[in-house]
Amino acid sequence: MNYTDRLKKVSVLGAAGKMGSGILLLTSMEMADQMLQDRSLSLELWAIDLAPEGLRGLMKYLRSQVLKAAEKKTVWLRKMYADRQDLVENGEIIQAYVDEVLALVNTSTHISDAWGSTLVFEAIKEDPAVKVPVLKEIAEKGGGNTWFFTNTSSIPIHRLDSEAGMSGSIIGFHFYNPPAVQKLVELIPCRNTKQELTDFANQYAKNLRKVVVPSNDHAGFIGNGHFMRDALFAIKKAEKLAETMSLQEAIWVVNRVSQDFLLRPMGIFQLIDYVGIDVVVYIMQVMNPFLPDEDLHSPFLDKLLAKGIRGGQFSDGSQKDGFFKYEKGKPVAMVNPLTGTYDPVGPINDATSGKIGELPLQLAWKEVNFSASKASQLSQFYAALKGMTTWGAELAKEYGVTSRKIGELLVNSGVAHSAADVNKVLETGFYHAYGPINEYFN
Repeated sequence: MNYTDRLKKVSVLGAAGKMGSGILLLTSMEMADQMLQDRSLSLELWAIDLAPEGLRGLMKYLRSQVLKAAEKKTVWLRKMYADRQDLVENGEIIQAYVDEVLALVNTSTHISDAWGSTLVFEAIKEDPAVKVPVLKEIAEKGGGNTWFFTNTSSIPIHRLDSEAGMSGSIIGFHFYNPPAVQKLVELIPCRNTKQELTDFANQYAKNLRKVVVPSNDHAGFIGNGHFMRDALFAIKKAEKLAETMSLQEAIWVVNRVSQDFLLRPMGIFQLIDYVGIDVVVYIMQVMNPFLPDEDLHSPFLDKLLAKGIRGGQFSDGSQKDGFFKYEKGKPVAMVNPLTGTYDPVGPINDATSGKIGELPLQLAWKEVNFSASKASQLSQFYAALKGMTTWGAELAKEYGVTSRKIGELLVNSGVAHSAADVNKVLETGFYHAYGPINEYFN
């Protein structure tokens, strides 16, 4: 079975969700592109979700996003539609492509419509108790001919393979959020994954112009393997600092140091908000049983959830309240963990800025991350940091060393193949200006 044969019938489970909708968008355009290059192909794509209203919104999303994508590849589309004498203007060609992509997509709320699929993308709830029965049903009804890409970010692939009886027909294909924008994909075969499935996955990723980083099949893989431990360090450090200041101030300090001194796009507590406090808690719960020498659990996060503080994002991509309350993506108020109420961040920042101290150099993440002279800027920044003894600088150095140790743990425990792979995941998937295994904190 060649590449396009495997695309004969494709189903996306959880298609109306944020991850599923992005996967559906990318796959629908890849399938349409293959059909444009070979008009003899007959391919079908199923968008399956339990929420009918979500599927209705999905089609509107697809139309707008495919239109934007088509406008960027008009030259290529002109070549593909060269035999269409009725298509003259760019607008006509773009609309023809949008129509072809949307015509591929069938929507359904019934899992039975995935039966007999040659390829299934699974992006449903991050819970083995939910995933396994669904995967098992489709595998059985597909007669052993279905291949599965699971978007899990934490569940070991071999567990899904074994419990669903898939005989190696599954691979971890972890898109980063949002899939249509993020370049990174973590590719996780388990010990039984068929080589031809891995080969196909690499070809699919290449066609989507994704950056592929392989991970070994350990709970959490590389991305969450680092992020969950990084988050726990930050939480515990804030709790420790709260012995000499308010907990609000302690959280603000750690968040600001992790962003400004480590040159990250957002502070660690903002990142937890972005992912969702509830999601972070659940990922830790999934990973914890597979890490007997560690305890990936935060009672502090449990208390926030008990107060209804969850974080995460609305369907339009705007940020829900978590550690912070946001306006236009920026934190304007901060939760009081004891009461669950929010206070303006201005006074909290004013109360802690003097204690944190100045930056080594006036350099921000956006300024350095996209700079042609990034390497020299980073070297100057962290050379200056090493010579500083301010409270903020010392905290930053401790944080940087801890982040490096987490990265080295992922290599030494066999999760990542190399330090370069760890760094690529953090640089590409998390947009860090540099990877955790570096010369700045050693």
